[in-house]
Amino acid sequence: MEGLVCGYGGAPVLRGVFLEVGSGEVVGLLGRNGAGKTTLLRAIMGLVRPVQGRIWLDGVDLTGRAPHEIPRLGIGYVPQGRRLFPELTVGENLRMGLRVRGSEGEALARVLELFPVLRERWDHPAGRLSGGEQQMVAIARALCLRPILLLLDEPLEGLMPGMVHRVLSLLTHLAQEGVGVLLAEQRVEAALRVLHRGLLLEGGRIHPLGTREEMSQNPERLIRALGVRRSPR
Repeated sequence: MEGLVCGYGGAPVLRGVFLEVGSGEVVGLLGRNGAGKTTLLRAIMGLVRPVQGRIWLDGVDLTGRAPHEIPRLGIGYVPQGRRLFPELTVGENLRMGLRVRGSEGEALARVLELFPVLRERWDHPAGRLSGGEQQMVAIARALCLRPILLLLDEPLEGLMPGMVHRVLSLLTHLAQEGVGVLLAEQRVEAALRVLHRGLLLEGGRIHPLGTREEMSQNPERLIRALGVRRSPR
């Protein structure tokens, strides 16, 4: 992302954002509510049009492309609130993701290996699942695209500690397989378990926070910017 400027109704939210996520890297996009984290992710997905700047994925210019084109190029998106089709079954929700890139067998087998409980819930309406199970479906649907970059907006919101651990373990596993991950998250201390480095979105611009180790050793900036109350471990 190079010099991105965008917002709503002429009011800028992002004021010249530069950002890079490498293959196999988990990057934390941190910031207070209203800082623009969701806007940044939506801009990558073509859901918010930039006024200035460019967005690239593996050498391909995404700027100005229609939103339905972005997933086909290799970006999976798990929006805040999951955005499932509640009346459709788990299987039908997953097949929505499978159709986008046109590969069912291998991709489906892969997500069911990662989330075996979804095989048991295959014929259950997604809206009747627990919050943790719904989050599994949302992440699994994004992974059906076989993404090279995965965007997650507050994926730990409302999850019990056991489910938080499962999601974070999955992100570590995906990174080890070479998937880039951009994680927008309020639960900073939980996110620090898996981040390679952190970025602070403040005032419409990105400010590097350093590696996980640097943030853990010097938490004062996190405390001031984000309200983290105790030192991250």
